[in-house]
Order: sequence, then C-alpha cells, then structure tokens
Amino acid sequence: MEKLNAITGWLWIKEGGRLFRRQPAELLTLFFAYMFLSLGITLIPIVGELLPLVLIPVFSMAFMEASRHIEQEKKVYPNLLLTGFRSPAFINLLLLGLLYVLSAGLAVLASSLVDGGEFLSFVIGQKPIDAQSIKDGVLMPGMLTTNLVYLLAIMGLWYAAPLVAWKRMSVGKAVFYSFFAVKSAGKAFTLYGLVWFLLLLVIAMISVVIALIVGQAIVVVLIVVPASVVLTVVIYTSFYPTYTKIFGYPDEQE
Repeated sequence: MEKLNAITGWLWIKEGGRLFRRQPAELLTLFFAYMFLSLGITLIPIVGELLPLVLIPVFSMAFMEASRHIEQEKKVYPNLLLTGFRSPAFINLLLLGLLYVLSAGLAVLASSLVDGGEFLSFVIGQKPIDAQSIKDGVLMPGMLTTNLVYLLAIMGLWYAAPLVAWKRMSVGKAVFYSFFAVKSAGKAFTLYGLVWFLLLLVIAMISVVIALIVGQAIVVVLIVVPASVVLTVVIYTSFYPTYTKIFGYPDEQE
C-alpha cells in the first residue's frame, strides 16, 4: 500500500469540507434523520441500548454513499440512511458492529491489567468519579491502556465497512486490510486526528471567551452545539476521501 505523507491528513479534511459545502442542508438533514432514528432505536426493550452501537457500520455507509453522490453531482436524500440496510453485505456490516462493541468491552477490560480494575470499576458504575480520584491520577493508567487497545481496534475497523459493502470482502479480510492501510498512512492519520482535536478545542475556547464577555453561560451551548453538529458532519464526509485515496473510487471497483 502507498505510504502517504502527513499533509494528506489535512487534504482529507479540506475535501470533507468541500463535500459538505456542496450540499450542506441535505447532509445536515441526513445527519438529523440518523440522530432521530438512533434515538428511536434506543427505546427498543432489552437491546435498545446496544443496538445503535452495533448499527454504526450500517449507518456509516449512508454517509459514505452520500459523499459518493455529491462527488457524482447527485442529490442527497434522507432515504440514503437505509443504504447499509439494503446492502447485500448487511449481515457482515452487523458483524462489524458486534466487533465495535466487543472491541470497546475488551479495551476497558484490558485496563485491569495495569490498574487492578480501578478504571473498570468507574466505567461499570461501581465507583463514583470524584475530584480526589482525578487528582490522584488513579484513572490515568487504565484510561491510557483502554485508549491504546481501542485505537488498535479502530485501525482494523476504520475501512472495514466500505470494504465489506463496496469490495464485498469478508469481515476478517476487511479488518486485516483496514488495519494495515491505516498503519501505512500513519503520518496522515496522525495529522488528521490532531487537526480535528484542535478545531474542537478552539471552538470550545472561543465559546467560553464569548460567554465570559457577554456574561451568559447559554452562549456556550448556542455556539458549541451548532458548530459541533457541522464539524461532526464534515468529519463523516472526510471519511470518504480517506477511503478513495487508498482504495480508489467505488465505481472503479464494480
């Protein structure tokens, strides 16, 4: 696989922004439809809490397909939200969703190897998070271990959904190719993640400063919430160029 330089990560973000600017209202409508449907799913008895997590790969194909539509100068409609459900690879997308949940669980469990279960106890609610625990840093080793293990899982799952849906790969093969594709583009992904983190941080800081000047805490909400929604959608659209840069355009695969 081609090794990409760091600046490619910034180009992915720019491309995600370009896709968003071409159909902002349509993409925001798709996003709110996703949020509304996910909220409805949580109301399902017993499985409602986990199902939205399991369906992440299924719903992710809606935004990949929306980005593809924009690239081809097609209109984005809310019915694209059902793209993953209609895919012949639907079962494999669900299996990927189960891997998401399993990976998160294993990442938290792995923290017990370094802190004797301190972080796990906080996650499952056996211990409350208090100022003293944060001050003493008892959570830090477990948090770092969890993040490291989950990062490895995310590397394997990053491209897995489109590889399963568009290239008809098996789940195992898709995870394998995804992991090494992300590893190969490590510099680009490092800058990609760092820029998104800094953007979110800047928005939060600006909103706090404005709130202090105006004297109204509600200003933070009025700025952060809309900005976060827009940034989230742009993050979703930026997934598409990260895929096409490495694996090519979907039409080239059919």
